[in-house]
Amino acid sequence: MFPRPIAQVSPIARFSYKLALPVVLVLWLLPFLGVAVTSLKPAADLAQGNYFGWPSHLAFGNYADVFRNSPIAHYILNSFKVTIPTVIGAVALSCMIGFALAVYNFRFNLLIFFIFVAGNFVPFQILMVPVRDLTLKLGLYNTITGLALFHISFQTGFCTLFMRNFIKSLPPELIEAARVEGVTEIQIFWHVVLPLMRPAIAALSVLVFTFIWNDYFWATVLTTGPNTQPVTAGLYTLNGQWVAAWQLVSAGSIVAAMPPVLMFFAMQRHFIAGLTLGAVK
Repeated sequence: MFPRPIAQVSPIARFSYKLALPVVLVLWLLPFLGVAVTSLKPAADLAQGNYFGWPSHLAFGNYADVFRNSPIAHYILNSFKVTIPTVIGAVALSCMIGFALAVYNFRFNLLIFFIFVAGNFVPFQILMVPVRDLTLKLGLYNTITGLALFHISFQTGFCTLFMRNFIKSLPPELIEAARVEGVTEIQIFWHVVLPLMRPAIAALSVLVFTFIWNDYFWATVLTTGPNTQPVTAGLYTLNGQWVAAWQLVSAGSIVAAMPPVLMFFAMQRHFIAGLTLGAVK
């Protein structure tokens, strides 16, 4: 049913795998490498049509020009103001909702769970007009609070699906043993279930952080000005009115991509520690 480990396949298959892996890796990284090379090109190279060649000299000053000639630092700050509350809110709510749906068998349990799951299949374009009208009526349009609240509400469905299935896979004997010892339900959640959820929380935090940080659609629908726009929407301002400064757009894209990458590497230790804790306990 599952693919066999590469060490157990035939020598020809292993050789083909080793040959194809670097080729696929280069093809996958080619767009990123193109953006990285463009970010180091001087403006004269692009004006002369040197879009795909090697730069005449490495213009590291493009990265400084991004911060000098645009409010990208403010856009990055806006992205953090939206992303961090969304990660905390969506993960916290999904932990509690997932615990309730996974541990307690009450009426309409599956129906509520299906409602959370069904929200993930609604196309964004259908929600664009009603969500925009709702934020206008509530006075949350073009505000960081409105954008963060929308992301929390929309991401909670996916996070609940993730957390509910993870808690469902935990041994039910742990919860029953805690109840026999007289532990309250809140203490069971906080001291028994939550420590075992560390790998799921770490993985979900990285996923939600990446989703929200890279969001462009809702950043342009629910925000309009530089005071509230995240970095994904603010990168458009790096283009001039008559000339497209692709070297600055590329440099800004590299800068904007760094926080999710750093987030992933920072959470690796929590992945390993959480998985080890769950394996031995």
